[in-house]
Amino acid sequence: MTLSAPRRPHRRRPFGVAVLVAAGLTAGALPTLPGPAGASEIPKQAREAASEDLKEVFFVGNNWEGTADVIDSRGDYAKIGRIDMIPDKKERLREIYLNPIKLAFFLGIRFGPGEGHDQYVDDMYTTKDGTSVVASRPSFADVVSVDVGSGKINWRFPVSGFRSDHMAVSPDGTRVAVSSSTSNTVHVLDMATGREAGNFKTGDKPHENVYTDGGKYLWNMSIGEVNTDMDAPWQDFTKGDRRITVADAKTFEVKKIIDMRERLDAFGREDLSDALRPVAFTPDESKMYFQLSFFNGFVEYDVHHDEITRVKTLPKNPDTSDDRTTYVNDSRHHGMSMSPRGDKLCIAGTMDDYVTVVNRETLQEGPLVTASKPYWATVSGDGKHCVVSESGTDQVTAIDFATGKKVTSIPVGDHPQRVRLGHVPTGWTGPTTG
Repeated sequence: MTLSAPRRPHRRRPFGVAVLVAAGLTAGALPTLPGPAGASEIPKQAREAASEDLKEVFFVGNNWEGTADVIDSRGDYAKIGRIDMIPDKKERLREIYLNPIKLAFFLGIRFGPGEGHDQYVDDMYTTKDGTSVVASRPSFADVVSVDVGSGKINWRFPVSGFRSDHMAVSPDGTRVAVSSSTSNTVHVLDMATGREAGNFKTGDKPHENVYTDGGKYLWNMSIGEVNTDMDAPWQDFTKGDRRITVADAKTFEVKKIIDMRERLDAFGREDLSDALRPVAFTPDESKMYFQLSFFNGFVEYDVHHDEITRVKTLPKNPDTSDDRTTYVNDSRHHGMSMSPRGDKLCIAGTMDDYVTVVNRETLQEGPLVTASKPYWATVSGDGKHCVVSESGTDQVTAIDFATGKKVTSIPVGDHPQRVRLGHVPTGWTGPTTG
């Protein structure tokens, strides 16, 4: 394997703060979920909302900078505007520095998952009318709604615990689910008002959230403790309770708990971690693909039969260290998306510095496109490209699903992570006031 870009050094991760203990959920005889009926990162109603009054765009969250760049969602991906996602920074920092416990966690985030930086923007979704963007802010342990016209905060929801993380928006665009990392809780909020509709408990360190079955169920994947150097396989027991928690999206009752450890062992892969990172469902939701901590590859899971069917190992970059403590937050590969037809997977090889498009039927990877610490993967508005955030070089890169080759790169802010489709008013170029 040949990768043209020189390998940049990775900093060794210091110990993070301890996880708060939350009540666990015991797995038992839980009902089998009915066959899913199709999921999408962007609700159908939101996709159809594009009209003369709305423009479809990408929001790129610059995590360390606290801004969101807004770029075209297709074509040349030209920059349109930028939003300050932390206009209340002084107020939030004042609260934190006056509270010793909050300050301890704030610094723990900085020197743990933040790699020496504060984490200001993690995940983002726009409202259906395109007037606001809702974002999770890990270092401030909250979710905010920011008016895209004025740049002012509409509402703020402090999560339980001390860090907010990945989110998911309901198919009808009215609710947003957010993981609270240190309280092992998923909060579900009203997108318009920020009021909590409900919540449910998860495994340790809830991470990815996905709505399925037309919004009937909400899946949460917990990754356990990822901010210590206890990364050797024999130390796996220190990582905590990692599981998939499936809840009813209306009642928030937990309907099923999936222990992927049991499924991996049954498939003969006792060597793999059971900490699920990003996931991607097929259009009919019969299959789920997911990445795991420390693994350069992904797993195929049959949802209906509740079993792992295939495991794909992807190439290693020869310059990537085998020292697992050098992997950022335990993630060797972090970021995956699926083409609209469900025939291709796009994989961000984070620590291996490449992106590749994989044929879903054969699991054969395409060209390895050099990328610097790619951290997230999504799909362009027209479905033609996989769009990844290169957090190592502060740019967003488009890869053609058909050829597996790079199309273009667009510079953005400091340490881009999540990239989400959304809408802004037609003609919008940024907030009118600071």
